[in-house]
Amino acid sequence: MTTTSAPPSEESAEDPSAFDRSLVPFLMNYKFGLDEILTKINILREELAFRGTGNPIEHVSSRLKTPESLRVKAARIGCPLDLDAIGEQIVDIAGVRIVCSFIADAYQVLDMLTTQPDVTVRAIKDYVANPKPNGYRSLHAIVEIPVFLSETARTVPVELQIRTVAMDFWASVEHKIYYKYAKDVPGELVEELSAAARVAHDLDTRMAELHRIVHG
Repeated sequence: MTTTSAPPSEESAEDPSAFDRSLVPFLMNYKFGLDEILTKINILREELAFRGTGNPIEHVSSRLKTPESLRVKAARIGCPLDLDAIGEQIVDIAGVRIVCSFIADAYQVLDMLTTQPDVTVRAIKDYVANPKPNGYRSLHAIVEIPVFLSETARTVPVELQIRTVAMDFWASVEHKIYYKYAKDVPGELVEELSAAARVAHDLDTRMAELHRIVHG
């Protein structure tokens, strides 16, 4: 008697380990995109330091989403576990955070990066001029970076977050509070965070004025 194999079950088709293995070459392209944008940032830092005009960048950090974080985000936004769908719907797989001294520096760095001829801007959100209701301020941009491989070239989206030291400190504390309370933050803490955001913005404004008085 001959028997036929049963078709793969839905569970095996969505085997987490198989999905994670397929993500390895997929995420490698995003790592290369991060390498490209970080090289651009380092070149700007060294050039500005050499010119003696002052380096607007305090520090830089980058991150690449893990397979687990991709699964969580895909589930949250209703994105199927398909590489094409993930590449289309999740644009912050690779991210760079640039922390600057002053608000004007943040805009300057954004302009220096987004006006380079091989950088394509997909979106810019100005949460500095238009902060979120909770007080969050930062410049966000989704840019596309060409990555040249041995046999092909790919265009990779990278998220840029550019903010001041004060904005970054506030955002870090806010993130820790929301993580601790699993996003169900007591009302009084939400109010305190909003007040702290205003204080942080006031500090940015005062420090910028001091810088203007000293340096013109």
